[in-house]
Amino acid sequence: MRGVICSASFSTASRIINGVGSSVLFCLGCYLVIQGEITYGAVTAFMAYAQRLLGPALRFTEISNLIQQTLVSADRIFEVLDAEPEIKEVKEAKELPPIKGHIKFEKVSFAYVPGEPVLNEIDFEVQPGTTVALVGHTGCGKTTIGNLLLRLYDPQSGRILIDGHNIAEVTLKSLRSQIGVVLQDTILFNTTIKENIKYGKRNATDQEVIQAAKIAEIHDFIMSKPDGYETIIGEGGTKLSVGQKQRIAIARAVITNPGILVMDEATSSLDSESEALIQKALKNVLAGRTSIIIAHRLSTIVNADLIIVMDKGRIIEMGTHRELLKKKDGFYRQLYQKQYAALKAA
Repeated sequence: MRGVICSASFSTASRIINGVGSSVLFCLGCYLVIQGEITYGAVTAFMAYAQRLLGPALRFTEISNLIQQTLVSADRIFEVLDAEPEIKEVKEAKELPPIKGHIKFEKVSFAYVPGEPVLNEIDFEVQPGTTVALVGHTGCGKTTIGNLLLRLYDPQSGRILIDGHNIAEVTLKSLRSQIGVVLQDTILFNTTIKENIKYGKRNATDQEVIQAAKIAEIHDFIMSKPDGYETIIGEGGTKLSVGQKQRIAIARAVITNPGILVMDEATSSLDSESEALIQKALKNVLAGRTSIIIAHRLSTIVNADLIIVMDKGRIIEMGTHRELLKKKDGFYRQLYQKQYAALKAA
């Protein structure tokens, strides 16, 4: 705000100086004409010369102000361009071979801010081809586990293994290209539906795009549009409903045929009918593929092979839906009963 005020004041002062200077010259010229010392033509010529001199001078001061603003902006741009990424590959990083989906967290601890741990000695194992659900209150560390798996951050202690390979010792491209991610907040571009789906795999064929759309239960909706897959959806998908945008995001993740699929509240924005269709379709695509589902709505994960219950950065319960409900004072059972009671009341 101080910068804007100074800039506005500078520009205003320049105009005032120009106006006052012209007025003084005009008044002085008129006085001298009355005294008979100069002619009207001399005054006119002098005023013209003065304007030609003052104009560029004042313009130069404005350019000087603009240069200062540009230098500050350039400093900010280069600050970003020159920033060193915190997550780096080791010098002898190896390519991660095609993964089967065996995941293992070994005593993993992590904190975004030193001294404020988000995860405390997380220790669990996921077998290939199984569906694992992470549940718990907001802020318990569910999404952080997904971020660590993608190696967006490195844990302060412990290690993460995929098929026995420490993810800190493999290339980032080979790791992230084999993990599909569907987030709650969908990012779509102002282009066709086909291009938005192909963003997950740029060299995908039209048949692969259609197959992915069918899996995400969005194919029928696309074909109902006059332009089909060439339909422009607007910036951020403004021409689509929230559920339709989410299903396109799911199709984008599925088209890469990832060995591991991470779904972070991916169905939270869908209505019950759309959610049921997607859950049914995903049963086929998730067969033989490891999937990690981060969810608040427990109704979406009752069929998971393993449910990991978290609280305050720790794993407090593990088991299937039926096993966890049998624990009378269990944390998961309390969560489930609260949600069931809320749905019943609604």
